[in-house]
Amino acid sequence: MTPGTGTPAPAPLLIACALGIERLALRGGTGGAAGPVTVLRTGMGPLAADRAVTGALAAGGPLQEAAVIATGFCAGLAPGMHPGDLVVADETRDGEGRTECLGSEILAKELARAVPGRVIHTGPLVGSDHVVRGAERAGLHASGALAVDMESAATLRSAVRTGPRPVAAVRVVVDAPEHELVRIGTLRGGISAFRVLRTVLPAFFEWHRSLLLPRR
Repeated sequence: MTPGTGTPAPAPLLIACALGIERLALRGGTGGAAGPVTVLRTGMGPLAADRAVTGALAAGGPLQEAAVIATGFCAGLAPGMHPGDLVVADETRDGEGRTECLGSEILAKELARAVPGRVIHTGPLVGSDHVVRGAERAGLHASGALAVDMESAATLRSAVRTGPRPVAAVRVVVDAPEHELVRIGTLRGGISAFRVLRTVLPAFFEWHRSLLLPRR
């Protein structure tokens, strides 16, 4: 209960990322959140994401009913993508199945407001257990996916497995078909993606706030 109101306290928000540099970009800036916010560094790869998210949500503590957003960097799959573009998943998918995301339209709208001028792509986000390049990248794009990363699919699948909850995924492109990490310009692309990731929290909070509104 919210003290002094007699109404249920807002559900917490769990923001999951894999890397220390992603956690650094997201650090602070929790003012304006609709409820308690936890930024969880899961470690790299689907197994680490599964363990970390399951452990956080299944422990029976305050995060038990948390909404979950997976975020961080990703590799774009579509030609014409650039470092710093944003990908809002309408679903995540990998070899173990698909997880539907909630409120992707709201996230895209709020991200456009929070990061004006950045290109925002909405569509499927695919999971992999390794870095994807070349023909494999083209094959994933041919399957309909817009971007690939190693943790989002496992994060959201683990989240809904521990109990029904809203889930979403937003990733910032750091690597794209014409801008692969092995090429000159990687540093510039990485800095651009880092700066964009620093700006996304207000959009996440508006998404979370929208979940608390009464449904008609």
